[in-house]
Amino acid sequence: MYEPDSAWEFAIADQIKFGLGSTGELGDELESRAVERLLIVTDEQLRDAGIVDDALESVPDAVDVTVFDGVEPDPSVDVYESAREAAAECDPDGVVGVGGGSSLDVAKVTGAIAESSRDVLEYVAPPVGGGEPVPDSDVPVFAVPTTAGTGSESSPAAVVSLPDRKLKVGISSRHLYPELAVVDPLLAVSLPPAITASSGMDALTHAIEAYTTRRFDAKAAPGRADERADYGGRTQLTDLYAEKAIDLISDSLRQAVNNGSDVKARRDMALGSLLAGIAFTNAGLGATHAMAYPVAGENHTPHGVTVAVLLPSVMRYNASTAFDRYARIADMMGERVEDCGDREAA
Repeated sequence: MYEPDSAWEFAIADQIKFGLGSTGELGDELESRAVERLLIVTDEQLRDAGIVDDALESVPDAVDVTVFDGVEPDPSVDVYESAREAAAECDPDGVVGVGGGSSLDVAKVTGAIAESSRDVLEYVAPPVGGGEPVPDSDVPVFAVPTTAGTGSESSPAAVVSLPDRKLKVGISSRHLYPELAVVDPLLAVSLPPAITASSGMDALTHAIEAYTTRRFDAKAAPGRADERADYGGRTQLTDLYAEKAIDLISDSLRQAVNNGSDVKARRDMALGSLLAGIAFTNAGLGATHAMAYPVAGENHTPHGVTVAVLLPSVMRYNASTAFDRYARIADMMGERVEDCGDREAA
């Protein structure tokens, strides 16, 4: 007999540090954990632009730093394997991901499997991968996002592209949460408008889907506590994060795109993205993201652009299941709905 779940869980990165110039404290965090050999995971563009140097300025000179800058957008399994090879050569006792979601995803997986002999695909969910559990590594991962959108700094998941099969697949485990997320809005000031818009729409979609996905008690109860899904359904707590994220992003995304040096807009976008990431990694997402992976795998479109294109159709399709929630979203986004019923507002 079907039995609905009656409990929910909430998980988050071990520690979050947020604020203008917060990367200036990264060195203190590494020192407190006695990190001596550090692997930086990033992309070539950020390294050439000096953003990596800015983010790591506080790292003590005594730390032996190796930089892997081979991350590409929508990183393939080959990129993950190359990062793991770099880790094998330098034997890090700490990994720092600097960049967008791609760099953070590769950093998280690299730290988790640095001491493993298994191929990356063995940790991908079946039927594509082996579905092996991600090990509980002793190598801490520090996530330093340079975009406001992916939420990877607060996520237990990583996306792997298989271009020869036109697929995007995932690795998901609570062992992929970073030990520390350092969110410094100043790192996004030089981000181009198009990337600001794309990543910002990803963050907004995270918040909207987390706010409108199924409740936790609309899902089946697990047989055991450790069998409960990581994305367990929305709760009163995830709603708080999602609502604040929608509010912040709606007020700041246009200004961040139009004037990237507006520090307040960048700060609000960074916070909105962080909150949206926390919301969706606990509540789950919806059809927009479910479709985004095969659509982007086939068409090679940026993830933020893909979800932005799909979101309106998914919202129209789902609106009848939660008129009150979509009406609330309209209100939070500034629409004049005070004289409308929920259906019209939605």
